[in-house]
Amino acid sequence: MDESIFQIPGMHGVAQTVLIICLVASLGLAVGRVRIRGMEIGIGGVLFAGILFGHFGASLEAGASEFIREFGLILFVYTIGIQVGPGFFSALKKSGLTLNLLAAGIVVLGVLVTIGLYAATDLPLPAALGLFSGAVTNTPSLGAAQEMLKQMGADAATSELPGLGYAVAYPFGIAGILIAMLLVRAVLRIGIQNEAAAFERQQRADTTPIQAVSVEVRNTNIDGLTVRELPGLAELKIVISRIYHQGEVRVAHPEARVTVGDVLLLVGPPARINKMKLILGEESKVNPAAASSDLRWERLVVTNTEVLGKEIPALDLLRAHNVVVSRVTRAGVELVPAAPLRLQFGDILSVIGTAEDIQHAAGVIGNEEKRLRQAQVLPIFLGIALGVALGSLPLSLPGMPAALKLGLAGGPLIAAIVLARLGHVGRLVWFMPPAANHVLREIGIVLFLSVVGLRSGVHFVETLVEGDGLLWILYGAVITLLPLLVFGFLARVVFRLNYLTVCGLLAGSMTDPPALAFANNLSTSEAPALAYATVYPLVMFLRILAPQVMVLLLWSGGG
Repeated sequence: MDESIFQIPGMHGVAQTVLIICLVASLGLAVGRVRIRGMEIGIGGVLFAGILFGHFGASLEAGASEFIREFGLILFVYTIGIQVGPGFFSALKKSGLTLNLLAAGIVVLGVLVTIGLYAATDLPLPAALGLFSGAVTNTPSLGAAQEMLKQMGADAATSELPGLGYAVAYPFGIAGILIAMLLVRAVLRIGIQNEAAAFERQQRADTTPIQAVSVEVRNTNIDGLTVRELPGLAELKIVISRIYHQGEVRVAHPEARVTVGDVLLLVGPPARINKMKLILGEESKVNPAAASSDLRWERLVVTNTEVLGKEIPALDLLRAHNVVVSRVTRAGVELVPAAPLRLQFGDILSVIGTAEDIQHAAGVIGNEEKRLRQAQVLPIFLGIALGVALGSLPLSLPGMPAALKLGLAGGPLIAAIVLARLGHVGRLVWFMPPAANHVLREIGIVLFLSVVGLRSGVHFVETLVEGDGLLWILYGAVITLLPLLVFGFLARVVFRLNYLTVCGLLAGSMTDPPALAFANNLSTSEAPALAYATVYPLVMFLRILAPQVMVLLLWSGGG
């Protein structure tokens, strides 16, 4: 079809580019919602819509398409990093080693399969490198292969072969990851809702629960001591939120005297409370929280940038405002308000005090819930800038002829994870409301996939029907599916990983944002994103390194 079909009289440049991108996105998102036997391709529909438009002549200016594609990818990985950053390092300690070993296994098996196809067929090495990069949907890998071939003296025609192999293998590379996820799910008869619930239960089990227990003082050795002087209280990091003394409920000031017969409301992990009971006395049926008094229990949200990074004792709320902080809730997890816990934006403090005292404490904490719904734009752009700079730093390794780089995907992701984990730097807060995060993430992946589809669609059919195009697609499918299926079933059956975590592992092992978007659409659980971010840095490094190693091992001057 003639390219003029997509050329509207009087419209060109930016207007034409925006029109085509919006049409591709609209059609793709509509197609992605079509359900067939209860399944839908979701965000992947944008890729196939782009291929369709590209085949029929739609195109973008080279500079514009490059910017849109890369900026869309940056937005997507940056928002993913902000989402998973607070829990990333704890996840790395618990399951990171297993996940990264499995992801590395997927990369290594993919390399072995590529080498095997090259050795067993007449597939040129440059084309094999392109198939490897496209089959695993990794553009930096393609760039590394082309650069390495140039350094080894390959001519211009040879250096273009990886790009052709990449274009042929890329569409199935994305579809193949989804197929692998669906096959693991279908063969093992996995229920998504059950997996999401199991992941949440495991998250709660990995986090020490906080309880409130009433304990009556029976130990005469501590009769008359102040709260500050109670043995074990500081060491066990237990909080006394209320004291029930002779029918009166009062705040547990550090200077308050404790006498035999008082009932203390202890807040902390069950195991530590049990140790404290051995010191104080025995559990009581009297609940100071339910006794009639002027004291109230409220929840205050941390929004004042002046208190970020401070420990709760440093705020001196008890002495200055007669208010006790009994617990801190962060990302749905309850924590004991003791050192070394430092406040982050969005933390929720459970406080006890009179209405007037709590109001004064709220002024210190902030307690402006509307700020939780407002995205702070300055930190977003600053974080992206830092990520781009990080991705541009060369990483020199012994024996490698060219420096490696994390690129525009790896740099922003790692920067976002670190910044989200820090929470804030001075008054700059790296907190993004979930709604804003979701919108930016979806816009980013739609822009990225639109351009990829448009570019792939130009020569897609031509490559299929001429030469070895269909055979190359078959080779690419093998490179995609075999490692994913082997390690997908291994992760689930042998290592007993949650299916949503397996989906994130598979997407991360291919550094494939569309696959992660598909996995995220399966449920509201953050399991896929967390697994994706856990393995992504190592995998990106290996994906960039792999084609260079293959060239060093196999290049003979003619491919």
